[in-house]
Amino acid sequence: MKKRIAILGSTGSIGSQAIEVIVTNPDLFETEVLTAYNNAELLIKQAIKLIPNVVVIGNEDKYLLVKESLTNFPIKVYAGMDALSQAVCMETIDIVLTAMVGYSGLAPTLAAINSGRNIALSNKETMVVAGEIIRKQAIEKKVNIIPVDSEHSAIFQCLAGEDNNAVEKLILTASGGPFREKSLDFVKNASKEQALNHPNWCMGAKITIDSASMMNKGLEVIEARWLFNVPQDKIEVVIHPQSIIHSMVQFEDGSIKAQLGLPDMRLPIQYAFGFPNRIKSDFPRLNFLEHPILNFEAPDTKKFRNLAIAYEALRKGGNWPCIMNAANEVTVNAFLSDRIGFMEMSDIIEQVLEKSGFIADPKLEDLRYSDKEARILANQLIE
Repeated sequence: MKKRIAILGSTGSIGSQAIEVIVTNPDLFETEVLTAYNNAELLIKQAIKLIPNVVVIGNEDKYLLVKESLTNFPIKVYAGMDALSQAVCMETIDIVLTAMVGYSGLAPTLAAINSGRNIALSNKETMVVAGEIIRKQAIEKKVNIIPVDSEHSAIFQCLAGEDNNAVEKLILTASGGPFREKSLDFVKNASKEQALNHPNWCMGAKITIDSASMMNKGLEVIEARWLFNVPQDKIEVVIHPQSIIHSMVQFEDGSIKAQLGLPDMRLPIQYAFGFPNRIKSDFPRLNFLEHPILNFEAPDTKKFRNLAIAYEALRKGGNWPCIMNAANEVTVNAFLSDRIGFMEMSDIIEQVLEKSGFIADPKLEDLRYSDKEARILANQLIE
């Protein structure tokens, strides 16, 4: 039977590539739900192409536009953030791709888990903010969380069949972004155009800036902690500029397994949708003769302080990862709107962490409050 898929954030980079995977495999997958927050025009085009059961536009001001555009199609149209969380609870859904950006993905992801829906996880901020809560709920509801990030998908694939073998270390690879070889002075004065010019991956603006600052890798370290139940001291980051090895796992006998491939997000998306089966594809193949040299180096945490900040937030635990994530989302938006400089993002995140109240064992409501307060404080510091 076809797997019925809900895509949270269908108009973004991951959502659009997921649609490519679905369209390429019509005998295996069909779209049950499409959602977007603001890009009503693209959402309408996607809905007309795929004819899902339900479409949700998060921005309620655009409800009439979407509704009227889809009047002649057998598609139910809803609006608002509450509708997003309700839509993913439908019993007709087999798997939910959480491709929304940032903290906004937390509520619908939790709703889907609590309804017993399996998750293809692209929204790393969900695990950063509430990883322990999400992990407990997924175990309780017997829900599979299959990572879509290329690094975590790589680790997931390396761990397949290794249930009884102890992990010594997870090794997350990072491209180093556009500023890997640049001086500290260059990075201090970097423009958003330079930061958005990623050497290997084509991604949305927020994740591209996070990659340039290496906050993205910091978020992935925290995500890996909860996805794979591995302590912080067993998670290492290695710079690998070619982005051919997507991540590795070292086992207690010293052996290392790695997952390799060309940089193409369709592969981890398709793997998550098809799991536990691999699906034949026509994606470009890796030719080792075209990539004879693979380099590795240690990350520079003086130039990329966000990685060190993320490790410290994970070490302290509690609501610190939530606070850090909220402050980062605000600072990235401020940088993209030319309100602060590139290095100022780290300055503000550190100040927000210093000024915020610490909660050692936060409940969901504590995390909502921490997120809100951190955003207010970050905006005050920016102004």
